[in-house]
Amino acid sequence: MKVIRGIKNIIQIDKPVVTVGTFDGLHLGHRKVIDTVKQKAGEINGKSVVVTFWPHPRFALKKADNLKLINTIDEKIDLLTLLKIDYLVIIEFNTDFANLSSYEFIKNILYAKLNLNTLIIGYDHQFGKNREGNFDKLKFCANEFGFNIYKVEPLNIKNINVSSTKIRNALLSGNLKMANKYLDYNFFIIGAIIKGKNIGSKIGFPTANIKVEDYKILPNRGVYAVKVIVDDKGYTGMLNIGLNPTINSDDELKLEVNIFDFSEDIYDKIIKIILYKKFRNEKKFKNLNDLKNQIIKDKNQIIEYFNYSLNPTRIDT
Repeated sequence: MKVIRGIKNIIQIDKPVVTVGTFDGLHLGHRKVIDTVKQKAGEINGKSVVVTFWPHPRFALKKADNLKLINTIDEKIDLLTLLKIDYLVIIEFNTDFANLSSYEFIKNILYAKLNLNTLIIGYDHQFGKNREGNFDKLKFCANEFGFNIYKVEPLNIKNINVSSTKIRNALLSGNLKMANKYLDYNFFIIGAIIKGKNIGSKIGFPTANIKVEDYKILPNRGVYAVKVIVDDKGYTGMLNIGLNPTINSDDELKLEVNIFDFSEDIYDKIIKIILYKKFRNEKKFKNLNDLKNQIIKDKNQIIEYFNYSLNPTRIDT
């Protein structure tokens, strides 16, 4: 996949089949749109193109309201690479761009710069200033500029429309199973290893402390069975998301992962943590010994889960 960053770097593409959106999570609903893009591109021997924006429009317009995103931009690039998209165009979303009408965006960018052949949009997608570019207006543009346009109907699972908002809510409520189902992959976190207080090492469970982007959504507090990717090698482990109430009095949320059968120095490295199952909520213990005993139980349960219970049907990301 070729990544194009910025409007000025957009190139003319031969018969591009394009979809436009933020695509946070690249969930099953998004995948239905992207599968249509790939299908239509194949039918005309064209190229599949995803156009997205960074920063997220709500961040740029200061309307985020504490919005947390399922994917960072780098995670989104990784996922689209796995989906075998030909081109990803990342447009900087700023106030000047926000003032473009849908007509101006199509005429000056998608048509003039990208050589738009076919536009694929989701059932409720609108773009342009104040989101005025609805399907009827886009059909008018299609007639004027001579490109094809298709609308993809929503994906329903048990009469529920899959959406990024539903996945965020599932993660925040601790329903990792539902979030992973709607994503069609296991939710994951990518972050850098930073120095911690080494409390885990003192009780026999050294942990790697992870720093993630402030805007990245995290599941609610508790202990999770995870797989950890370090230097392209996979390990099982357990992740704690929480405030460490047994040993801390502050309210800083921490991510700490204990990687099973692992003793390498990985400070400052970037690792990927893939979440499979939540085992319990965060709990305050009377002392470190009680905490240690619970961690032993957690580890044994997670090892058993990976050894006997896991039969993954989704690809690891």
